[in-house]
Amino acid sequence: MSGKLAEVSKEDFGSTKSKNTKLVVDCWANWCGPCRALAPIFERLADRYQGKVTFVKMDCDKNPELVTQYEIMAIPTILFFKNGELNDTLVGLVDESELDDHVKKLL
Repeated sequence: MSGKLAEVSKEDFGSTKSKNTKLVVDCWANWCGPCRALAPIFERLADRYQGKVTFVKMDCDKNPELVTQYEIMAIPTILFFKNGELNDTLVGLVDESELDDHVKKLL
């Protein structure tokens, strides 16, 4: 992770959802190869949609409660929230155009 994107935890997840009407959450772990491969794609889209959609990262190893709450069974998992409600989910390594298509649905 480059440090450009905010990291959320169980303590601030609720407030992050309520403050950001369009939110994309990358659920990842440091040991996960596909998660590391997805990171630069996620960061490029965060830059592209800056000011329109908020992108954050959530370390699954540090937040087992959120993993359980959102029924994350494999990583990377990307959660898409609109107005605080889970709107869409992507599981696994995806290419930039597929992730971009899902982000556009939030707009």
